[in-house]
Amino acid sequence: MAASNSPSPKRILVTSALPYANGPIHIGHLVEYIQTDIWVRYQKLQGRRCIYVCADDTHGTAIMISARKAGISEEQFIAKVSEEHQRDFAGFQIEFDNYGSTNSPENRELCGIFWTKLRAAGLVKEKSVDQLYDTTAGTFLADRFVKGTCPVCKSPNQYGDNCDKCSSTYTPADLIDPVSTLSGTKPEVRSASHSFVELEKLHGFLTEWTQSGEHLQTEVANYLKGHFLGEELRDWDVSRPSPYFGFEIPDSPGNYWYVWFDAPIGYIASTWQWCKIHGEQLPDWWQSPETEVHHFIGKDITYFHTLFWPGMLKTAGYNLPEKVHIHGFLTVGGEKMSKSKGTFIRAATFLKHLDPAALRYYYASKLGPRLDDLDLNPDEFVDKVNSDLVGKVVNLASRTAKFLQATGLSEKYPDDGGLLAQGAAAGTAIADAYQNCDFARATRLIMELADRANPYIDAQAPWKLAKDPAKASEVRDVCTVGLNLFRQLVVYLAPILPKLAEESGKLLNDPITSWQQAQQPLVGTPIQTYAHLFKRVEKKDIDAMIEEEKAAAAAAEPAPVHTAPTANPADSGAALEAEPLLTEQISIDDFTKVDLRVARVLEASEVPEAKKLLKLKLSMGGGVERQVFAGIKAAYKPEQLVGRLVIMVANLAPRQMKFGLSEGMVTACGPGGAEVFLLALDEGAVPGMRVH
Repeated sequence: MAASNSPSPKRILVTSALPYANGPIHIGHLVEYIQTDIWVRYQKLQGRRCIYVCADDTHGTAIMISARKAGISEEQFIAKVSEEHQRDFAGFQIEFDNYGSTNSPENRELCGIFWTKLRAAGLVKEKSVDQLYDTTAGTFLADRFVKGTCPVCKSPNQYGDNCDKCSSTYTPADLIDPVSTLSGTKPEVRSASHSFVELEKLHGFLTEWTQSGEHLQTEVANYLKGHFLGEELRDWDVSRPSPYFGFEIPDSPGNYWYVWFDAPIGYIASTWQWCKIHGEQLPDWWQSPETEVHHFIGKDITYFHTLFWPGMLKTAGYNLPEKVHIHGFLTVGGEKMSKSKGTFIRAATFLKHLDPAALRYYYASKLGPRLDDLDLNPDEFVDKVNSDLVGKVVNLASRTAKFLQATGLSEKYPDDGGLLAQGAAAGTAIADAYQNCDFARATRLIMELADRANPYIDAQAPWKLAKDPAKASEVRDVCTVGLNLFRQLVVYLAPILPKLAEESGKLLNDPITSWQQAQQPLVGTPIQTYAHLFKRVEKKDIDAMIEEEKAAAAAAEPAPVHTAPTANPADSGAALEAEPLLTEQISIDDFTKVDLRVARVLEASEVPEAKKLLKLKLSMGGGVERQVFAGIKAAYKPEQLVGRLVIMVANLAPRQMKFGLSEGMVTACGPGGAEVFLLALDEGAVPGMRVH
């Protein structure tokens, strides 16, 4: 969609990715839903006809397994999760026009329509597939229930559908050394007939649509061109054999539509439910040139929403997205969210301790139109929210409203030196920033207005003027200006802070319902008694929230299962015989002289002139890096090591070799040659930690 001063479509249909009904909403999820809600509220504030639909994504093996563990039916399980999801979203003032479920009769019917269209277009074929089967759990394994080594870049511990290191996509059967996450056992390969959509037949259309420059961010278009569109597109596997929780394919008994087939169709199904409630016609929203469709998604599901989904829509005769708005991931304190550290924060936990408006504002201040990851830094969070919202915005109202309780606003807007007019003129740039999903720029522009408004109140000091009864009229004028500048800021912030807008509208007896309210002053009206509008964020509340999540993670950790060990040929004692225990004992003081540290392999390369050595560049965090030559060439390829955590001897005296300076040693075990095994670390270890 173009900038805010361009003609608007008759209708705007907005969606967010459907949250999977297999767990709670957390603050990582909320980046997307807050971003979408802000954009939708801005459209509505501009007077545009815009609806926001969503639903729970409810099908697949994961739901089936979770329901089985809970001892209830799948339908009961997803109903409970849906209630929890909607409660959490409402707590963060995320307002859907309809929230449905992919397990709805509307979705089943629409899946049949799409399937018929794909069949008629000659895009569906059947072929036998080798799929991983967990003999212990008794089920074929969905992509997310298999982990192994990426077949492309050789990164370990990757899921069965795509690699988070190199972004390659593949099938679970392609993984190297796959393991079932359900039972921890190695799955076996079984053959079953699957249905496929021949995406290559839509190659020309998809190239044109993705590379038009209109529908995707530039970096997304380039990613698709470089990784997928430069070669033949793979057939898309859209079915799964029984047992599976989902919709059975009418013309293929015993097989079910894969969750990624019916999930995006859920966007249309949720819209259809809304249409039935409001007496609207579904084709007006999904098959009309007067409607724009906007999808908001995370970058991890780019492939599905920019290739598969447009291909399905085109074939079935539904509106293609005007724009797919793609955002990055959330980190906390510069690191991936961690349950053990308490930074994997559930929405419900956040709501116990902090004002959701604080998170909405912080996310907005960080969100731009690109795919950059967003970091939630606790100290910055406290400083930014308190400085901007308390110190700059709410402060204007708290310092002026009490002086107008008896008189109300001045009958005529006083001379303010052009401040309100400057704010009105800034509305166009702020609107463009909202429209283009550059919320960070919007908040900066709004805070620039606040930075001009507060010095005016500081200079006029109505609390001093009020001491002189003869200056009552002057006090009224100054405070009228102050409250109008506050109101202008709140109108501009209304998409981000709907509760503040609502409470401010009550204070001023003037509900905030239109963007245009920022253009004209409010005069001659009474105001209500001032009530506290926003609570300061306290670091102790963040600490308490993190501690609660740490405790919850610890409580959820399964108790260790103690079973009698089984005989293992590797435990025969041959290794101990080859390298007997040292007889000379050392003291604890001797041991502590060795500085063992966790390090991450940043770079790894072969040393051509050395038979055994690999050259490693190691990071210990904080910008501290070391070069190490390790005799592991026969056991590891360089690409297997990049990104991996190792244990290094950090205080080993540097050794000048003919290949370069070696500044440490990585630890390993094994007799040598191809039988060398680097020591591994559990999740949670980070570069720089000392090994005790």
